[in-house]
Amino acid sequence: MTQRLSRTAYPDLPRYPEKMIQFGEGNFMRAFVDWQLQQMNKQGLFQGSAVLIQPLENGLGGMLAEQDYLYTVLLNGIHDRKTVNDREIVTSVSRLINPYTDYEAFLALAEDDRLEFITSNTTEAGIAYRPEDTLDGGPQVSFPGKLTALLYRRFQLGKKGFVLIPCELIDRNGEKLKEIVHKYAEDWNLGEDFIRWLEQENTFCCSLVDRIVPGYPRDKAAELEQELGYRDSLMVTAEPFLFWVIEGPAWLADRLPLAAAGLNVVVTEDMTPYRERKVHLLNGPHTAMVSLGLLAGLETVEDVMNDEVFSAFVDRLLQDELIPMLDLPRPELESYAESVLERFKNPFIRHELTSIYLNSISKFKTRLLPVLLRYVRERGELPPLMTLAFAALLLGYRADRLKPQDSPEVLDAFREAWSRPDEFITAILRKSEFWGQDLTAVPGLEAKLSSMLKLLEASGSRAALEQSLGGEIVCSE
Repeated sequence: MTQRLSRTAYPDLPRYPEKMIQFGEGNFMRAFVDWQLQQMNKQGLFQGSAVLIQPLENGLGGMLAEQDYLYTVLLNGIHDRKTVNDREIVTSVSRLINPYTDYEAFLALAEDDRLEFITSNTTEAGIAYRPEDTLDGGPQVSFPGKLTALLYRRFQLGKKGFVLIPCELIDRNGEKLKEIVHKYAEDWNLGEDFIRWLEQENTFCCSLVDRIVPGYPRDKAAELEQELGYRDSLMVTAEPFLFWVIEGPAWLADRLPLAAAGLNVVVTEDMTPYRERKVHLLNGPHTAMVSLGLLAGLETVEDVMNDEVFSAFVDRLLQDELIPMLDLPRPELESYAESVLERFKNPFIRHELTSIYLNSISKFKTRLLPVLLRYVRERGELPPLMTLAFAALLLGYRADRLKPQDSPEVLDAFREAWSRPDEFITAILRKSEFWGQDLTAVPGLEAKLSSMLKLLEASGSRAALEQSLGGEIVCSE
């Protein structure tokens, strides 16, 4: 049997001092942020590592410790019209702290002057306020609660603040995080001096991340073990493409020299155009395809793009409903959309639809709902493909359908609403905490979703797509 990846097996791998605190130990952050630290380190530009904070009580801490916090990133795909097939052991993670088992070790990070940056990816639902969190009741449930406790300890020690760069896929993520930290500071009566320190000594940046990370290559694990010569339970597959937009001060490009390392990273004063392009033209089609694809028995993004009906759906969604609603030059949007389709068709990446399906309600709210509402305002009608995707999403949240993974609050609300099928659409659309508004006010949306749900249940998602691609969906009442 091949040996496990570890520092015992590879004693010459470099070690670096901790310079970054990272909330989140999942596939994306390890193949995105930590991989970028690795590229800077190899060029002598950063010489630092990340200490990971496990955001939930159960996580990957044990598996990471078994491998001495080493893992392999596998880059597979087409980049600049060249085939990329790279394997690299990442050495830029120092250790992991589980605050649920060692809260004091977590707070002790405030003592280290070398720690300068804080990054995070705690899913779209992670940047949220939990009123039950208290300063003395640690570990706090929420990521912002834990962060506030850490920042307060840092303040008490009289030390400098941090540069905070959240990577959660929500609009204005840095501002939202800062807003919640301020709310905790007020609720916990941490004082005006602390609030002043928050403002003056810390830099909260909004950011936008872009890299498709399918994760552990389960179907090729045995083959890769033979190729690599070691066992790696944490290897992660990613596409070669990477883009990171950080809205922050110009000096950040020198303090965190990602672009200097040749990485596709932009530090800008305004990330809005980049965000709209990426969230709506890359993430939007992902969210639109996932429920429809899963209902049809498809498993991966590649399956979707190799299917004549589903690939036509993605193309028409981009061209007819998404691109016309964005405020950037059409040629630029079409060029980006073309690159998105190329990435979706990447034959080297197994991007499972079930991984995209996680927390689909908040994803729909962020990625597709703003475009749907703008379409209604400007054209006076519902976009047929987006509305069908919405109906499929709602159908998938029936417990006997796609077994969605979401917050307990969301799942409980859907379970309750589905217990009264005749009132389901109205009850769910009225959940302003899901959508940011009462969607029963959108003209025709209740009736159209009801019609499409009946069509999906009676005929399946493929037949529904075929009808929508042929024109307006017609469903008898």
